[in-house]
Amino acid sequence: SAYRLCIMRKLPSVLARTLTSGTSASPGLPDMSEVRSKLRDIVGASTNWRDHVQAMQERKALHTLLAKRQEDLPPRRMKDSYLEVILPLGSQPEIREKYLNVHNSVRFGRILEDLDSLGVLICYTHTKQEMQQRSPLSIVTALVDKINLCQKIIHPDCDIKFTGNVSWVGKTSMEVRMHMLQLHDGDYRPVLDATFVMVARDPENKRPAFVNPLIPESPEEEEIFKQGELNKLKRIEFSTASLLKMAPTAEERNIVHDIFLNTLDTRQEGEGTVSFRSRKLPPNSVWMEDAKLKGLQICHPEARNIFNRIFGGFLMRKAFELGWATACSYGGSRPFIVSVDDIMFQKPVEVGSLLLLSGQVCYTEKNYIQIRVHSEVYNANTREHHTTNIFHFTFISENEVPQVVPKTYG
Repeated sequence: SAYRLCIMRKLPSVLARTLTSGTSASPGLPDMSEVRSKLRDIVGASTNWRDHVQAMQERKALHTLLAKRQEDLPPRRMKDSYLEVILPLGSQPEIREKYLNVHNSVRFGRILEDLDSLGVLICYTHTKQEMQQRSPLSIVTALVDKINLCQKIIHPDCDIKFTGNVSWVGKTSMEVRMHMLQLHDGDYRPVLDATFVMVARDPENKRPAFVNPLIPESPEEEEIFKQGELNKLKRIEFSTASLLKMAPTAEERNIVHDIFLNTLDTRQEGEGTVSFRSRKLPPNSVWMEDAKLKGLQICHPEARNIFNRIFGGFLMRKAFELGWATACSYGGSRPFIVSVDDIMFQKPVEVGSLLLLSGQVCYTEKNYIQIRVHSEVYNANTREHHTTNIFHFTFISENEVPQVVPKTYG
């Protein structure tokens, strides 16, 4: 089946081996509300909007606690940051409503919010210093490298368990691997795995800050760490190969030219009268420019994170929901999320911003629809637009979908 594409990779390290045996009871595990409460405690954030501004001012004093060099920080092991968190959808029905969609399954946008919060807490666990009650670090999501799902439906009435740990560390950045499992017949079964990259900054979230190095302890952990290093190199390579910096390869030029030739209107009379401008849509196809949806979000204080900016998980949820709606209206049937790739957080979003989201079908194949969601903030005072995020979502539709065809070179 198509879902072979996204079968979950082996859970990292011995830390996760106990999970597959999964018992139905999960006594003593924190839930998502405790995760968010713990994050506020670590940073000294307030739940009250007015007090929150004051709390952020007080964080400036924590500058003195920052390490001058990475070597001054004690190394950590993968198991030091390992966390398990429960989402008790089965055992606490009162929280179910928030996670429920109209198809009687779990809203994936809510899961993105939970993964984002958990990823940040895992990084704070990795960098925790025993003597410090509050962390001087501002840890924020830099990018979502990949989320792969190996199950179409997430059930709304069965407990979910999240697990994760830091899997790779640079000087100021950390890769976090997380897994989500759902309880069925007494066993926790894999639903998705996710790789996030977080960056550490100073208390005012202005400059990079050093984080504790990571020491792999076994050949298996060495392999995980090596994979993190490869992921980083791939990202660097990908950014330098951008079309804005480099010409397309010969293979890419041929693909583009074939698509172009396929859309030329050759029915015109006479030799040599075919024009570059005379284009026709191939059968069962849609022009890319006609496969868009747009949305607007006013960023209220309720959606802020512990640093008084708009919560990355909220941005992911809103982008996912627009992406889903774009795939739904394009394919004409219910789409299911297969994977999330390359979500880049380029700029923080301030509270009060007007957030403009544009969903675009950018590739199709059989039942698959790939959606790119571009998000930008509009400053009503300066009338300027700034890109904040680019999201990539791959969906599988219940029925085969029309082919999407680009009209312009861009």
